[in-house]
Amino acid sequence: METAYLKRCLGICLAEGLAEVAERRPADPIEYLAFWIYKYRKNMEEEFQRKLEREELEREREEAQKEIEMLEKMKEEELLIQQKREEERQAELEREREEQERLEKERAEELILEQKRIAEMEAKAASEKEVQSKTLAELTDKYGAPHLTRVEEIDEMEQSEHVLPTIAESEAEDETVV
Repeated sequence: METAYLKRCLGICLAEGLAEVAERRPADPIEYLAFWIYKYRKNMEEEFQRKLEREELEREREEAQKEIEMLEKMKEEELLIQQKREEERQAELEREREEQERLEKERAEELILEQKRIAEMEAKAASEKEVQSKTLAELTDKYGAPHLTRVEEIDEMEQSEHVLPTIAESEAEDETVV
């Protein structure tokens, strides 16, 4: 049992120390072995500390890598969101442009319809004017009808006023002729 304990706790240390003593052949091998064992223990503690530090560094590196990956994912998501927003904005601009074109088209159609109505009204007015300016002969299509542009109806009172000066004028003409 004691040998198992010694082998387990001191086996490697003692074997390496004795090999070092045999190789170096110091003047005081016991003191050299004692200092070597202390140095061995210190080296083992330092090695253990370095191992813990390496593990800690590895853990921190993994966390940093995860954080970098998360940041990259966030950037990708942000880019996707920006692309979606840009697409939505483009779609909105497209809808606005289409709406603007539709409104302009409607205005143009309304303008065309208004111009047609105006042209129709002008044509109608021109045809009415043409009808009004036609002579009696053109309107009746009768041969020998007078070519008057319009027929005027005179009120009887106005007619008597027009007739009196005309009679007086005709008498005055008769006298000057005689």
